[in-house]
Amino acid sequence: MSPDRPVGDLFRRFRDRLAVEGPHRERGSRATAFDPGPARTDAGAREAGLAPYPPRDVEPAGRPRRRGGRGGEQLNVPPATFTSYYGRPILKAPVWKWDIAAYLFTGGLAAGSSLLAAGGQLTRRPALRRAGRVTSLAAVSASAYFLVSDLGKPSRFHHMLRVAKLTSPMSVGTWILTAFGPAAGVAAVAEAAPWLPERGLLGLGRRLLPPTGNAAGLVAAVTAPALATYTGVLLADTAVPSWHEAYPELPVIFAGSALASGAGVGLLAAPTGQAGPARRLAVAGAALELWGAHRVETRMGLLSEPYATGTAGKLLRAGRALTAAGVLGALVGRRSRLLSGLSGGALLAASVCTRFGIFHGGVTSAKDPKYTVVPQRERAQRRADQQTHISGPGAGPNGG
Repeated sequence: MSPDRPVGDLFRRFRDRLAVEGPHRERGSRATAFDPGPARTDAGAREAGLAPYPPRDVEPAGRPRRRGGRGGEQLNVPPATFTSYYGRPILKAPVWKWDIAAYLFTGGLAAGSSLLAAGGQLTRRPALRRAGRVTSLAAVSASAYFLVSDLGKPSRFHHMLRVAKLTSPMSVGTWILTAFGPAAGVAAVAEAAPWLPERGLLGLGRRLLPPTGNAAGLVAAVTAPALATYTGVLLADTAVPSWHEAYPELPVIFAGSALASGAGVGLLAAPTGQAGPARRLAVAGAALELWGAHRVETRMGLLSEPYATGTAGKLLRAGRALTAAGVLGALVGRRSRLLSGLSGGALLAASVCTRFGIFHGGVTSAKDPKYTVVPQRERAQRRADQQTHISGPGAGPNGG
């Protein structure tokens, strides 16, 4: 064995110690917990002229101490970290990109504008009706484009119409969009009737389009609430923690956002004398949106955190501020065309911020394992506590 190797050093120490102690040691001379032996402690090693390896009467270096000052290893388990195998998240984050957030906004804008157009139609405000119908058609067309873009192939949208599944929000939403789109399109085309000639075949169209457009506008308005809220149900139906837990509030938030965006269109496009329904729509939409956003950020405990931090928190705070500013400007600027236009722009921007903020908040909650693990443990603990309370002393059929 080479004298330069560590194993050789250990062997020489053992040989020297055996030469000092002798081959026939008594039982009490063994290195035990009661009698460590002459070469197992610093003092015994000095008497024998050997260097102990390692020293036994000093505290090991780098070892944590127990409570109370006594040495020893730490016995409690270190705090758990919410990770997963191979560093992957527990849930697969949504693969949706910004086009789905844009789809949420344009769908709500189409629904709110349709309701605005119906209000203008019923109250005989042609500028308000015209602005609502044209915006509704443009928004629902953009919404269909974003949806097909996310699906990847236009044929997939057609395939979804082959069945109607009431338990699937996506299937129901596809049929809602299919019913709303043509009605909004006919109502918008009817606004071109005054440009047609009075005689001939086009003259017939000039006479038939206005009543047909009025009927189609009312059909679109009836379908609009479902179009405005089904996207909230769609998000809440997923396994994404902060979307799923907010299932009572998301449809309310999206309905308020849709009303506010439709009101913004009316304040931007209609003269102040015809913007009365738009102002009332703005107040109702802001009330629903602000109430729902406040509930989402305060009711859900840990799952409210993604909506209050990061990109989602910034967007939702901006949305609340713009909504409040838009409603205030709409009420104060009844006779100011400029202030009404600025208020309408603020309401539209607020709707964009709200939809994108809700979208980013859900994606954030899916990426961090703690938003899945901690609520699950809390729910399991609550069920265990309830079971203990039900099956505790005195819970039997004869009392206790």
